[in-house]
Amino acid sequence: MVKRLILLLGDQLGPEVSALRDADPETDTIVMAEVRDEATYVPHHPKKIAFLFSAMRHRAEELRADGWRVLYTEYGDRENAGSIPGELLRRAEETGAGKVVATEPGEWRLIEALQDCPLEIEMRPDDRFLCSRRDFEAWAKGRKSLTMEWFYREMRKRTGYLMKDGQPEGGKWNFDHDNRKPAEASDLFRSDPMSFTPDEITEKVLDLVEREFPHNFGTRRPFDMAVTRGDARRALAHFVKRQLPEFGAYQDAMLVDEPHLNHALISPYMNAGLLTPQEVCDAVAEAYAAGGVPINSAEGFIRQVIGWREFVRGVYFLEGPDYPHRNRLNHQRALPPVYWGAETKMKCMEQAVGQTRDLAYAHHIQRLMVTGNFALLAGVDPAEVHEWYLSVYADAYEWVESPNTVGMSQFADGGVVASKPYVSSGNYISRMSDYCANCAYDVKQRTGADACPFNPLYWAFLDRHRERFESNHRMGQMYATWDRMEPDARKEILATAERVLKDLSDGKPV
Repeated sequence: MVKRLILLLGDQLGPEVSALRDADPETDTIVMAEVRDEATYVPHHPKKIAFLFSAMRHRAEELRADGWRVLYTEYGDRENAGSIPGELLRRAEETGAGKVVATEPGEWRLIEALQDCPLEIEMRPDDRFLCSRRDFEAWAKGRKSLTMEWFYREMRKRTGYLMKDGQPEGGKWNFDHDNRKPAEASDLFRSDPMSFTPDEITEKVLDLVEREFPHNFGTRRPFDMAVTRGDARRALAHFVKRQLPEFGAYQDAMLVDEPHLNHALISPYMNAGLLTPQEVCDAVAEAYAAGGVPINSAEGFIRQVIGWREFVRGVYFLEGPDYPHRNRLNHQRALPPVYWGAETKMKCMEQAVGQTRDLAYAHHIQRLMVTGNFALLAGVDPAEVHEWYLSVYADAYEWVESPNTVGMSQFADGGVVASKPYVSSGNYISRMSDYCANCAYDVKQRTGADACPFNPLYWAFLDRHRERFESNHRMGQMYATWDRMEPDARKEILATAERVLKDLSDGKPV
């Protein structure tokens, strides 16, 4: 029998990995490695590196306890080849293995690296998702546009989640209209996500990260993430019991110094394989069926998993390796220093970037309507925005991050993911948060030194891209409002926007 190497990557840490499906502990050897190429292709947040290295080391110990031979390379090992293909070549020579079995990576970059490796590599589909690449391609074929809502309804029918006699529970497919309430800072009974005390393995990893990645943006400690499947399952159970009931209503809300609200913070665990989308949705659906969770919360959460998460993965692989590099709006501005923690007078950016620095986390509205919205309005190069999001969040992998950033957030794909750019003035942020009440700027002003920068930049964006968006049926009202303004008022708004952009170009705090 041919000796085989079984490759397990850092985001393939659960038991249901296709590369392991017919593996034999008697003849096969598992290869896991912490390598420079994966740790440095962007300047990852220290907490993300620590989470993955620790989770990988814990998984290796579990596999060894189950009788597997695991060849594990730590980041500081002298013989570390620095890349996944290099480690496979080294281990193949060491063991005499004639073949490698791998689960397909979630990034084109690594898929291509394995394809170029001079070893026989059997690359199996990553079937941990509820919609395969082939099924998504079949769904997308012949469609003029890819609309997530229609895909989501198909996934509801296929999986049976929140379905009754072939119809959606509650009589509607989507309860998003009920999920836009601003939160109250005075809610003393809101529960935080479950946290975990680092064990000896994690402490050693934190020391390594501190030593090897001292200049990466983000704090290293305190560190309280789950690093085992068991603890990730505990975090899921805690969320379903304590936070899910009010998750729906407040999922878009933002509060000063309250980064968690009712969010689960389990996406890093799902994206690394410690949790499966099926078990997550099962837990939510069971809580709804038991009567402890309202339909808007259960539906809103399940939509994020079987709808949006599966949809963006499908788009990423359907569109191909060039997708993250698209720039249909031709935005060229450098990413402003505020994204790396520089001084800002905007309370919303201070809060979103600050919690990103401290937690490697921000929820979807902070990403889309604060940091993403500001970058789009300012005309920042989407490649730099993409690299920033990929760098700073613990749940970021290119398959999930690039459609969210290049497509949904920056409209750089020209409308593959979104039917219109997600831009807004400061009014949206004011409505969904208490940020504006604590800000140096006046969210009601469009012009002058005290005007919220989102306001003039919003109208300047619409004016700059009028030829492209004026005929969009979802944006007609915006242009009608702009046209009703007096010419002098429009001129002053554009002048204020130019002053904001000049300050950004000059590196001044905005």
